[in-house]
Amino acid sequence: MWAANSEGSENILVTQEFRWGILGLGRISHKFATGLQSTPGARIAAVGSRSKEKAEEFGREFSADRRHGSYADLAADPEVDAVYIGTPHPMHFEDALLCLRAGKAVLCEKPFTINAQQAEELIAQSQKSKVFLMEAMWTRFLPAFVKLRELVSSGAIGEVRMVQADFGFRAGVDPEGRLFNPALGGGGLLDVGVYPVSLASMLLGKPTEIKSFANIGSTGVDEEAAILMTHDAGRLAMLSSAIRLNTPHYARVLGTDGSITVPPAWWVASELTLNRDGKDEVIDCAMTGNGYNYQAEEVQRCVRAGAIESATMPHAETLEIMRTLDAIRAQWGLKYPGE
Repeated sequence: MWAANSEGSENILVTQEFRWGILGLGRISHKFATGLQSTPGARIAAVGSRSKEKAEEFGREFSADRRHGSYADLAADPEVDAVYIGTPHPMHFEDALLCLRAGKAVLCEKPFTINAQQAEELIAQSQKSKVFLMEAMWTRFLPAFVKLRELVSSGAIGEVRMVQADFGFRAGVDPEGRLFNPALGGGGLLDVGVYPVSLASMLLGKPTEIKSFANIGSTGVDEEAAILMTHDAGRLAMLSSAIRLNTPHYARVLGTDGSITVPPAWWVASELTLNRDGKDEVIDCAMTGNGYNYQAEEVQRCVRAGAIESATMPHAETLEIMRTLDAIRAQWGLKYPGE
C-alpha cells in the first residue's frame, strides 16, 4: 500500500515490506530470488510461470504464497509492488509491457530488449504511465562499482582515457539452446557483451564511432567479437565478448595519472586495485548476499520515493546502450527473427 506524504512530493511505503513478483522462473530468476533473501524489507510475494507446476515448485523453494500459472495473472496480482522480468531476451519487451500497463514497477533483465525500438517503446510506456522501470544491470550497484565511480569522479587517476573489458566463456554448441539460437536472441553480444558495453557507457558515455568484428558461427549468431569505440575527446573503449572461448575476465580503467583494475570476474568483483606512481593499493569492496540484492534495494528506494527511473541506471542511458548494441550488430549483418 502506498500513500503521499504531507507535502505530496513523493510516495512512501505505508508498510515496511516490499512485495516482489518474479516473472519467468529460470536460472537467472533463481539468482535474483536468492539475492532478495539478503535485501532488507523484501519479500517474494508471488511468482509467475507459463507452467503452474513450475510456479508451485519455485514458490515452495522461495516461500512465495501466490503462485501463478500465467504471466498475466502475476501482472494483475494486487499483492505485488514490483515485478522482476527474468524471461529470455526476446520476451522482455512483451513481458515488461504487460506489467507496466498493469501499473507494476518493473526491473527487466539485461539485455533490456532485443533492440532499441523496443526499449524506446517500454520507456515511453513507463513515462506515460508514471510507473518505475529499470534495466537489471546488477553489477552497476555493487560496492566495487560504487567505489569505482567515486574514484573516477574524484580524479584519483586523472582524466580517464581508456576502458578495457572482456567477458567470454566456452559453451558447447546447441542450435536449439538460448546461446546459439537466433530466435532466442542468441550470441555473445547480448548475453555477455552487454556487460563491457554498459561499463564503457557508465565511464565514457555514448560512443561517437564504433568499429567491431565478429565470428558468426554455424547457427548464425556471434561466437566471438571484438569492439573498439571512440568517445568524446578521443577516449577509447576496447571490449570483447565470446561464448566459444574463455577470456581473462579483467576490466581496466586507464587515466592520465594512474589506473584502476577490476580483477576477475570483474562483473562481480569485491575489490579494486588502484595504481598511482607505480604503486598498487588494493581496496576492499566486500559485498553481502550474491550481489543481486543491491539492484533490488535500488528499485525499492526509487519506488518508495515515487521515482519512475534510477539515476544510476537511467532510461536515457539504457536506450543509448541498446542503440550501441544495434549499431554493432548492424556492422555484422546480424538480425534476429522479426526485426
